[in-house]
Amino acid sequence: MREFIYYSKNARTSGNFDLTDLMKAGRMDIACQMAIMAFFVSHHIRNDVKLHLIFDGPPDSPKHLEMNPGENIQFGDITNRVDISKKDVAGLIKKMLYKYKPGMKNEFVKGYSIEKKGFSDVVNELLEQGKNVYVMDKRGEDIRKLSDKEMKNAVFILGDQDGIPKFEMKKLKKMDIGKISVGNQMYFASQTTTIIQNELDRREL
Repeated sequence: MREFIYYSKNARTSGNFDLTDLMKAGRMDIACQMAIMAFFVSHHIRNDVKLHLIFDGPPDSPKHLEMNPGENIQFGDITNRVDISKKDVAGLIKKMLYKYKPGMKNEFVKGYSIEKKGFSDVVNELLEQGKNVYVMDKRGEDIRKLSDKEMKNAVFILGDQDGIPKFEMKKLKKMDIGKISVGNQMYFASQTTTIIQNELDRREL
């Protein structure tokens, strides 16, 4: 299972945002593009990927949205379509945010859950599960230098247009999280996700 964590400092943490203006919802458009790049390829959906969205914006941060459509490939209109759009994904995120229940992790349908949990807590939980966790950084080690063992069942952390906050990066350093890179060029988070997917595909991991 491949896993991606996307951190957004400003993404809305309630479902009352306008689907026609995702930029005003704390750049929800980037989160939607992340989901599209994580799960959708030509004519089918990846069933070996889990995406963690960490939203730290108003009015009720933080929120952890977990998506694993491979567990429920028939859920909703978007999971069996190839003409997926940001608006479709935003509608799903909106529904997930409305399904939040205080004090619990609410898996309101198989493969889709939401809870109030912060970035470092999610990372720590994955480390406790024995995952190899990496944060994407242009100055990190080249991803192609990692062994198949290091890459298999790995978790990759990506930030929004503002990156991961310094205080969170300090926590990652204390957790001994490695930094890896897909090259010297700066890419969008969604583009980086595609490059990572391609690397794993080529290795058949």
